[in-house]
Amino acid sequence: MKRRGSGILLHVTSLPSPYGMGDAGPGAYRFVDFLTETRQSYWQILPLNPTGPDHYNSPYHSFSAFASNPWLISPDLLIKDGLLAKKDLPPSPGFSMDRVNYQMEIEHKEKLFAKAFDRFRGQTGNFEYEQFCSENEYWLDDFAVFVALKDHFDGRGWCEWPQDIRDRKPKALQGARRELHEQVEMNRFLQFVFSKQWCSLKRYCNEKDIQIIGDIPIYVDHDSADVWAHPELFALDEAKRPTAVSGVPPDYFSQTGQLWGNPLYRWDVLRERKYDWWIHRIAETLRRYDVVRIDHFRGLVAYWQVPADEKTAIHGTWIEAPVWDFLDHLARRFPSLPFIAEDLGVITPDVREVMRHFELPGMKVLLFAFGGDSATNPYIPHNLMRNCVAYTGTHDNNTIRGWLDAEATPEEKSALFRYLGREISVEHLHWELIRMVMMSVANTVIFPMQDILGLGRHARMNRPATLDGNWEWRLSPDLLNANLAGRLLDMTETYGRA
Repeated sequence: MKRRGSGILLHVTSLPSPYGMGDAGPGAYRFVDFLTETRQSYWQILPLNPTGPDHYNSPYHSFSAFASNPWLISPDLLIKDGLLAKKDLPPSPGFSMDRVNYQMEIEHKEKLFAKAFDRFRGQTGNFEYEQFCSENEYWLDDFAVFVALKDHFDGRGWCEWPQDIRDRKPKALQGARRELHEQVEMNRFLQFVFSKQWCSLKRYCNEKDIQIIGDIPIYVDHDSADVWAHPELFALDEAKRPTAVSGVPPDYFSQTGQLWGNPLYRWDVLRERKYDWWIHRIAETLRRYDVVRIDHFRGLVAYWQVPADEKTAIHGTWIEAPVWDFLDHLARRFPSLPFIAEDLGVITPDVREVMRHFELPGMKVLLFAFGGDSATNPYIPHNLMRNCVAYTGTHDNNTIRGWLDAEATPEEKSALFRYLGREISVEHLHWELIRMVMMSVANTVIFPMQDILGLGRHARMNRPATLDGNWEWRLSPDLLNANLAGRLLDMTETYGRA
């Protein structure tokens, strides 16, 4: 990321697919071809970890920090590999072209995956599968058993399971593996299939000089295979429930702060173990991505600790983490430190010092640039530095058009048009803001697909602090046309990002 380049932010679920949500199949390859045609350098996505209805299908809430989301498996590639036949495909229930219906689409895929698993079990001597299971033993076995047990106990959290299973007594675990053997093997199979499909897609990207930028949430959910398998790494009581949880303190945007509720790490234990869990996690993440955005990076420097019985994040305390020692360990294991530090919001000097020392690029969002004094605003293009990643917006922002229509104040609009030197109609504004970021000195610039298309607020990916209706937007395949490609290519070449 030391050279000039540009890319597109588009999560896998948003890709076109005849099976509803996007997947690692033909629609993904066609999108990579579009990136190649327009001479983009990056494809940025959201976390690939498993999602579920308990957290409204958010990719930032998962029951595994290591596993992948099986619903992103492509049935078309299962047909290609001989694990499904075309006659196995039931009639499509009529999926929406522009919104994901998670429940309907998961139910549809469940039937297909069951048929593929039956066919897979009829095969013998699958060396690839055996190698995958061996190489991923650190997390795969615990994950496969955890998911089977969660289904067996009707979705209840692992703290509510029988105590011998909750506490992972060897005899109880052996019995569970025997009783739930078929489901455990199904879970391992689905992880293998997605890994195989994704590795092929990543190889296709890299062959075309496109790097995948992934995303890693700093925390994990309490009800996860990770906390169940490694309770000693988290701040838990004797009943395995959190003694303190994550969040951020009150600020300009919220008088009570944000109470996220994730269990906090026991950094003293992690340090004694030379951060082995984190190193395994980063290594697994870098098999999927070329560059990793670390969400809430400031929590690696100091984190807001809130007692578990609090109802808001007001009564928390800042606790320092051993970030220098931690990143030194990571640098020895991953010398290039291919990370982007998510540093949006209130960031203290100690965080900036860490980022400068390890040369970690931060994030600059153009939609934040027109409030206050434009001359000194850190997000305004003339104040950017080379070692940063500049965005028009992120998955948490409104689209450019949605922002101008519904969120921008009269003062922000005035500041924007003053900076541009003229007023621009809403139909053309997105290209002017994309041009503004393209022109900047930032080495790396990323645009949400919705902004390139000039879509309104209906296409927004996520609305923080809301639950329903997020993570559902889909890209209609007819929108990736020659006119769009030509305009993006021209701008990419004009500003030296090709």
